[in-house]
Amino acid sequence: MDNVKKTIEYVLDLFDKSEFLKDKHLAKQYRLDHTFRVASIGKEIAIKENLNVEATVIGCLLHDISYIYKMVTKEDRKGHGRKSAEISREFVMGLDMDEHLKHELLFGVAIHVDDKSDFEGDRTILAETIGESDNIDRFDKYRLYEALADSNLDQMSLDEQLEYTTKKVNGITKLKDYVFKSKTSNKLWNDKLDYQIHYYEELLNQFRRSDYRDL
Repeated sequence: MDNVKKTIEYVLDLFDKSEFLKDKHLAKQYRLDHTFRVASIGKEIAIKENLNVEATVIGCLLHDISYIYKMVTKEDRKGHGRKSAEISREFVMGLDMDEHLKHELLFGVAIHVDDKSDFEGDRTILAETIGESDNIDRFDKYRLYEALADSNLDQMSLDEQLEYTTKKVNGITKLKDYVFKSKTSNKLWNDKLDYQIHYYEELLNQFRRSDYRDL
Protein backbone atom coordinates (compact mmCIF):
# COMPACT_ATOMS: atom_id res chain seq x y z
CA MET A 1 0.00 0.00 0.00
CA ASP A 2 1.41 3.40 -0.90
CA ASN A 3 1.94 6.15 1.64
CA VAL A 4 -1.05 8.27 0.58
CA LYS A 5 -3.45 5.33 0.92
CA LYS A 6 -1.94 4.52 4.31
CA THR A 7 -2.49 8.11 5.39
CA ILE A 8 -6.10 8.14 4.23
CA GLU A 9 -6.77 4.96 6.22
CA TYR A 10 -4.97 6.47 9.24
CA VAL A 11 -7.07 9.63 9.10
CA LEU A 12 -10.35 7.75 8.66
CA ASP A 13 -9.47 5.39 11.50
CA LEU A 14 -8.67 8.21 13.94
CA PHE A 15 -11.88 10.04 13.07
CA ASP A 16 -13.92 6.85 13.42
CA LYS A 17 -12.40 6.14 16.85
CA SER A 18 -12.75 9.71 18.13
CA GLU A 19 -14.82 9.84 21.33
CA PHE A 20 -15.37 13.55 20.84
CA LEU A 21 -16.84 13.11 17.35
CA LYS A 22 -18.88 9.95 17.91
CA ASP A 23 -22.17 11.89 18.24
CA LYS A 24 -21.12 14.79 16.00
CA HIS A 25 -21.74 13.26 12.60
CA LEU A 26 -22.07 16.51 10.66
CA ALA A 27 -18.94 18.03 12.20
CA LYS A 28 -17.03 14.84 11.48
CA GLN A 29 -18.21 14.70 7.88
CA TYR A 30 -17.42 18.37 7.29
CA ARG A 31 -13.88 18.03 8.68
CA LEU A 32 -13.18 14.97 6.55
CA ASP A 33 -14.64 16.58 3.42
CA HIS A 34 -12.53 19.68 4.05
CA THR A 35 -9.45 17.53 4.62
CA PHE A 36 -9.84 15.70 1.32
CA ARG A 37 -10.51 18.94 -0.57
CA VAL A 38 -7.34 20.46 0.89
CA ALA A 39 -5.40 17.36 -0.17
CA SER A 40 -6.80 17.67 -3.70
CA ILE A 41 -5.81 21.34 -3.86
CA GLY A 42 -2.36 20.52 -2.50
CA LYS A 43 -1.92 17.82 -5.12
CA GLU A 44 -2.80 20.26 -7.91
CA ILE A 45 -0.31 22.81 -6.61
CA ALA A 46 2.42 20.20 -6.11
CA ILE A 47 2.05 18.87 -9.66
CA LYS A 48 2.13 22.33 -11.24
CA GLU A 49 5.00 23.56 -9.05
CA ASN A 50 7.12 20.38 -9.31
CA LEU A 51 6.93 19.69 -5.57
CA ASN A 52 6.96 16.22 -4.07
CA VAL A 53 3.32 15.28 -4.62
CA GLU A 54 3.21 12.45 -2.10
CA ALA A 55 4.62 14.52 0.78
CA THR A 56 2.39 17.49 -0.03
CA VAL A 57 -0.77 15.38 -0.13
CA ILE A 58 0.14 13.58 3.11
CA GLY A 59 0.74 16.89 4.88
CA CYS A 60 -2.62 18.18 3.68
CA LEU A 61 -4.37 14.99 4.82
CA LEU A 62 -2.91 15.37 8.32
CA HIS A 63 -3.28 19.13 8.77
CA ASP A 64 -6.51 19.00 10.81
CA ILE A 65 -6.15 15.61 12.50
CA SER A 66 -6.30 17.32 15.92
CA TYR A 67 -10.02 17.93 15.36
CA ILE A 68 -10.55 14.43 16.74
CA TYR A 69 -10.29 16.20 20.11
CA LYS A 70 -12.41 18.96 21.61
CA MET A 71 -11.02 22.47 21.26
CA VAL A 72 -12.17 24.58 24.18
CA THR A 73 -10.22 27.81 23.97
CA LYS A 74 -9.05 30.22 21.30
CA GLU A 75 -5.52 29.02 22.02
CA ASP A 76 -6.60 25.44 21.34
CA ARG A 77 -7.82 26.47 17.91
CA LYS A 78 -4.73 28.57 17.17
CA GLY A 79 -2.49 25.68 18.18
CA HIS A 80 -4.30 22.93 16.32
CA GLY A 81 -1.61 22.79 13.63
CA ARG A 82 1.08 22.03 16.20
CA LYS A 83 -1.23 19.51 17.86
CA SER A 84 -1.87 17.83 14.50
CA ALA A 85 1.88 17.53 13.90
CA GLU A 86 2.35 16.08 17.38
CA ILE A 87 -0.44 13.51 16.93
CA SER A 88 0.72 12.36 13.51
CA ARG A 89 4.50 12.41 14.06
CA GLU A 90 4.84 8.73 14.97
CA PHE A 91 2.74 7.70 11.98
CA VAL A 92 4.71 9.91 9.59
CA MET A 93 8.07 8.74 10.87
CA GLY A 94 7.01 5.17 10.13
CA LEU A 95 6.32 5.86 6.46
CA ASP A 96 8.68 4.68 3.74
CA MET A 97 9.87 8.04 2.46
CA ASP A 98 12.81 10.42 2.68
CA GLU A 99 13.45 11.64 6.24
CA HIS A 100 13.78 15.23 5.07
CA LEU A 101 10.35 15.09 3.44
CA LYS A 102 8.84 13.69 6.64
CA HIS A 103 10.21 16.63 8.62
CA GLU A 104 9.19 19.10 5.93
CA LEU A 105 5.57 17.98 5.81
CA LEU A 106 5.28 17.84 9.61
CA PHE A 107 6.64 21.37 9.82
CA GLY A 108 4.05 22.47 7.25
CA VAL A 109 1.29 20.89 9.33
CA ALA A 110 2.57 22.60 12.49
CA ILE A 111 2.71 26.13 11.02
CA HIS A 112 -0.46 26.05 8.92
CA VAL A 113 -2.63 28.02 11.37
CA ASP A 114 -0.55 30.79 12.94
CA ASP A 115 2.86 30.32 11.29
CA LYS A 116 4.37 28.97 14.52
CA SER A 117 6.01 25.64 15.30
CA ASP A 118 7.39 24.05 18.45
CA PHE A 119 10.26 22.51 16.47
CA GLU A 120 12.75 23.82 13.93
CA GLY A 121 12.08 23.70 10.22
CA ASP A 122 12.33 25.58 6.95
CA ARG A 123 9.44 27.46 5.37
CA THR A 124 9.81 25.73 2.04
CA ILE A 125 7.24 25.98 -0.73
CA LEU A 126 6.08 22.46 0.13
CA ALA A 127 5.63 23.29 3.82
CA GLU A 128 3.80 26.54 3.04
CA THR A 129 1.59 24.82 0.45
CA ILE A 130 -0.18 22.85 3.20
CA GLY A 131 -1.49 26.01 4.87
CA GLU A 132 -2.11 27.72 1.55
CA SER A 133 -4.22 24.80 0.34
CA ASP A 134 -6.21 25.04 3.58
CA ASN A 135 -6.84 28.75 3.05
CA ILE A 136 -7.81 28.26 -0.58
CA ASP A 137 -10.52 25.79 0.44
CA ARG A 138 -11.67 28.09 3.24
CA PHE A 139 -12.56 30.72 0.65
CA ASP A 140 -14.20 28.42 -1.86
CA LYS A 141 -17.93 28.15 -2.65
CA TYR A 142 -18.98 26.03 0.32
CA ARG A 143 -17.57 28.51 2.82
CA LEU A 144 -19.45 31.25 0.97
CA TYR A 145 -22.62 29.25 1.51
CA GLU A 146 -21.75 28.73 5.19
CA ALA A 147 -21.08 32.42 5.74
CA LEU A 148 -24.43 33.39 4.25
CA ALA A 149 -26.28 30.69 6.20
CA ASP A 150 -24.67 31.81 9.47
CA SER A 151 -25.32 35.50 8.80
CA ASN A 152 -29.13 35.27 8.96
CA LEU A 153 -29.14 37.70 6.07
CA ASP A 154 -32.85 37.19 5.47
CA GLN A 155 -33.57 38.39 9.01
CA MET A 156 -31.74 41.71 8.56
CA SER A 157 -33.20 45.08 7.72
CA LEU A 158 -32.24 46.55 4.35
CA ASP A 159 -29.72 48.89 5.97
CA GLU A 160 -28.16 45.94 7.81
CA GLN A 161 -27.99 43.96 4.56
CA LEU A 162 -26.28 46.87 2.83
CA GLU A 163 -23.79 47.21 5.68
CA TYR A 164 -23.12 43.46 5.81
CA THR A 165 -22.44 43.07 2.10
CA THR A 166 -20.32 46.23 1.95
CA LYS A 167 -18.13 44.91 4.79
CA LYS A 168 -17.83 41.58 3.01
CA VAL A 169 -16.66 43.20 -0.23
CA ASN A 170 -14.13 45.38 1.60
CA GLY A 171 -12.88 42.60 3.87
CA ILE A 172 -12.37 40.03 1.12
CA THR A 173 -10.74 42.63 -1.14
CA LYS A 174 -8.12 43.29 1.57
CA LEU A 175 -7.24 39.59 1.58
CA LYS A 176 -5.88 39.99 -1.95
CA ASP A 177 -2.85 41.67 -0.36
CA TYR A 178 -1.65 38.25 0.83
CA VAL A 179 1.01 36.79 -1.45
CA PHE A 180 1.43 33.03 -1.39
CA LYS A 181 4.64 31.09 -2.00
CA SER A 182 3.90 29.78 -5.49
CA LYS A 183 2.36 31.07 -8.70
CA THR A 184 -0.22 28.28 -8.66
CA SER A 185 -1.27 28.98 -5.06
CA ASN A 186 -1.60 32.69 -5.81
CA LYS A 187 -3.80 32.04 -8.83
CA LEU A 188 -6.09 29.65 -6.98
CA TRP A 189 -6.29 32.03 -4.00
CA ASN A 190 -7.13 35.06 -6.09
CA ASP A 191 -9.62 33.12 -8.20
CA LYS A 192 -11.54 32.17 -5.03
CA LEU A 193 -11.42 35.72 -3.69
CA ASP A 194 -12.51 37.23 -7.01
CA TYR A 195 -15.49 34.89 -7.14
CA GLN A 196 -16.63 35.91 -3.65
CA ILE A 197 -16.01 39.61 -4.29
CA HIS A 198 -18.05 39.42 -7.49
CA TYR A 199 -20.87 37.58 -5.73
CA TYR A 200 -21.07 40.06 -2.84
CA GLU A 201 -20.83 43.03 -5.22
CA GLU A 202 -23.76 41.66 -7.21
CA LEU A 203 -25.69 41.02 -4.00
CA LEU A 204 -24.93 44.55 -2.82
CA ASN A 205 -26.18 45.98 -6.11
CA GLN A 206 -29.38 43.98 -5.76
CA PHE A 207 -29.94 45.30 -2.24
CA ARG A 208 -29.32 48.85 -3.47
CA ARG A 209 -32.16 48.42 -5.95
CA SER A 210 -34.43 47.72 -2.99
CA ASP A 211 -33.72 51.17 -1.52
CA TYR A 212 -36.60 53.45 -2.50
CA ARG A 213 -34.58 56.43 -1.28
CA ASP A 214 -32.53 56.17 -4.47
CA LEU A 215 -35.58 56.42 -6.75
